[in-house]
Amino acid sequence: MTTPFDPRDFRRALGNFATGVTVITACTPEGVQTGVTANSFNSVSLDPALVLWSIMKTSGSVEIFDKATHFAVNVLAADQIPLSNHFARPSDDKFADIRYEKGLGGAALLPDCAARFQCENYQKIDGGDHWILIGKVVAYDDIGRAPLLYHGGAYSAVIPHAGVKPKESEATDAGKAKNDKRLADNMFYQMIQAVKRYQASYQPLQLATGLRTIEARMLLTLNDFGSLSSSELEQRIGMPDHDLHAAVDTLCRKEWVTRTDNQLSLTPAGTEQAEVLWKIANDRQKEVFGQFTEEELAIFRKVLEAV
Repeated sequence: MTTPFDPRDFRRALGNFATGVTVITACTPEGVQTGVTANSFNSVSLDPALVLWSIMKTSGSVEIFDKATHFAVNVLAADQIPLSNHFARPSDDKFADIRYEKGLGGAALLPDCAARFQCENYQKIDGGDHWILIGKVVAYDDIGRAPLLYHGGAYSAVIPHAGVKPKESEATDAGKAKNDKRLADNMFYQMIQAVKRYQASYQPLQLATGLRTIEARMLLTLNDFGSLSSSELEQRIGMPDHDLHAAVDTLCRKEWVTRTDNQLSLTPAGTEQAEVLWKIANDRQKEVFGQFTEEELAIFRKVLEAV
């Protein structure tokens, strides 16, 4: 028996692949502008320099991208979540009150991005319910700011990987002591390692509830505030509009959240589930920090707040 294909589950599965977040802009020869948020951007070729992204065939911006000679890929930086949400929403004038400069073909170049690519329209390919747009890069800016990431239906940020422990050898032994001391004295490295160790035991317990991390955060946030609008919840948990609505739909189907006039509230069952999540978090915290005195924890909090 074949399992029916569920588009929601498929989208959730795709969310396991972390991507960057971009705003793609274009302008027609007549001066009509558009900008859309997209995480489908990817490289294609170095010679020639080609990149691609995809847009829903039903999008109102398709005609503008068809008419434009160029488009620009603005790779958003970690602090540009408001820009991502802004260009993801329908609007009569998406560029009102937005700072930008005009690039090739009139495509808008946004300031303070991680990188920007100016592209000639190169090829358009049928991709199911999307058009795949390939551009030839003719100019770019490597600004180098930390990028905004998208993973599991939520915004994320880059944390450098600590690397893989090498196999023991005479060559590695020679520098091991020096490297160990250097890392032991590096507070940033130690904080990253501490977070990884903490999550290693906590996340499986939270995921065992059947909720993704972002869905759990929604329940916990609503449990504290009682009721929030979709936009208020989006701002508090850092989540794109379309994924927030999908997660709300999931929680509504579970009868843990109710939606009335754009206000979201927990049901009694949702409140009970939120308390389960808080207990998991508190039990893990007691397990880790219960060995320290109140004075030591006060110093720890002071250090965290200062950092």
